[in-house]
Amino acid sequence: MAKKVGIILCLSFLSFFFFRCAPAEKEKASPLATNKYEDLVSLYQEFRDFLKPKFENGVPDYSATAMAQQYQDLNNFQQRLAAIDTRGWPISQKVDYLLVWAEMNGLDFFHRILRPWSRDPCFYLVSQGGNGPTMDSLLRFPRRLPMSPERLANFKTALQAVPAVFSQAKKNLTEVARDLATIAIWGAKEEAQLYDEIASRVSEHHPELIEDIKRAKSAVEDYRKWLEENKDKWTAPAGVGKENYNWLLKNVYLMPLTWEKCKDAVLHEDYRVISFLKLEENRNKNLPPLKYVSSPEEYRQSVYKSLDSVMKFIREHKIFTLQDYLEVESYKKARESEFEEPWPDVPNYIPDYFFNFSFRESLPEETHECIGHYFDELRIEHDNRPIRGRPRLFNVDETRSEGFAFGLEELLMHAGYLDHRPRRAREIVYLQAAFRTCRALADLKMHSHEYTLDEAVKFCIDCAPRGDLLKGSHHLMYEMATTLRFVGWHMRMVVGKVRFMQLIRDAARQQGDKFVLGQFMDQLLAEGMIPFTLSRWEMTGYDDEIRLLLSDHPQLLEKIVE
Repeated sequence: MAKKVGIILCLSFLSFFFFRCAPAEKEKASPLATNKYEDLVSLYQEFRDFLKPKFENGVPDYSATAMAQQYQDLNNFQQRLAAIDTRGWPISQKVDYLLVWAEMNGLDFFHRILRPWSRDPCFYLVSQGGNGPTMDSLLRFPRRLPMSPERLANFKTALQAVPAVFSQAKKNLTEVARDLATIAIWGAKEEAQLYDEIASRVSEHHPELIEDIKRAKSAVEDYRKWLEENKDKWTAPAGVGKENYNWLLKNVYLMPLTWEKCKDAVLHEDYRVISFLKLEENRNKNLPPLKYVSSPEEYRQSVYKSLDSVMKFIREHKIFTLQDYLEVESYKKARESEFEEPWPDVPNYIPDYFFNFSFRESLPEETHECIGHYFDELRIEHDNRPIRGRPRLFNVDETRSEGFAFGLEELLMHAGYLDHRPRRAREIVYLQAAFRTCRALADLKMHSHEYTLDEAVKFCIDCAPRGDLLKGSHHLMYEMATTLRFVGWHMRMVVGKVRFMQLIRDAARQQGDKFVLGQFMDQLLAEGMIPFTLSRWEMTGYDDEIRLLLSDHPQLLEKIVE
């Protein structure tokens, strides 16, 4: 499920990547060879600075000229990275090298294949940053009111730039994929509604912003109209194709797999979770059904009790170490607005698909979102390592992020965290997993050009348990947008869980009777937000996957695996 911390908070996001639209300042001379780790750190910092956007009157430049210049400058960074000789380095430093290599490959993939500035109209909608690549923007929606004078001035400037952003977008979007236009039309409606919400929020403290907000909303509506008028002439597919998908897996996501192997893994998980679900339902057939919560307050209490329960379980069973900063109170506070809006007076009210599960048993979903994702975010905030401690760009870490969070739902169930709940709570774990395997299959088939967006939506409705609840679902549209725009997102959730379990297996076999779950988990979490392939290498010393990963890059392989 998408993060549920309220739309305003969700939109105060850090961009997933940044683009600098001016030439790099370094001369493009032949790079000097070096074997110092410090030179890798310096190069990485320079690369990250290079990606920061340059604004003109509040508008970033994503023109064809600017993007061509950026792609040219990327080559210089890649050459300088290749000139760094890692032979003799410890595995931990070689892991950092591969993280830098993957992020540079990510930018390369954006230029060669994705080109969101010219293919994806959602790129220019700041409200859609959660489901795909989005331009960097100075527009940061206020969390607290009233704003300081400086914050107010910056917000006003950013609002005034919105019409110019969409004017540039119409010029840049020269190769639009039809399904991405469909998603953008949907997203533009949301963005227009967002400006209404912002106007309502600021009217008391900052009425002088209302006219600028109205103009911004008008620009969004005009953009949506332009998309609707032109959609029929855009025929390009949104999926990237198997060959590009395979390149992305190995060179950016650092997964030594292919599209076909990922599909096999997802199908195996689909067979397994449906079989386990039916076995569980048969076991529970004489038990009463789980009851739905009946009010926002009842849901609040369910969520809070689930959070307290899983924290107690992790401590008592020593699943992993809970540092002082890993606490749930700030997460609860971020969720408050979700429980404040009244519900309609209808029996078993379900606002969207996933609530069919969380309104009956909230523990698995809250474990995913808080213990999985939120705690990972807190760890990043407290990680000062110059490369590994930075948030990854281009979704290099999503197999670890989503696979770990998804994996916790079921693995902690087998460890006992549902033992004190009604027996049917176990069904919820498998029901949620089954919907994710459906989304993963839709992901794979949209990018292999077997499914259009509409066909993928229909497939998920037919595939998912209680798929009738997905008809017209905002949640399903959001998830399909995510997996089209963040290539491989849902496949990596399911395959990431498999990779997580593979690492447990490998470590357990290597350590034998000395294996201790809590120690393993602490070591994994100390690795940082990096792909499981790299964690496996560093934790076990096994380099077979690294050799497979770099098999198309013999010179790099030679200096990485000695």
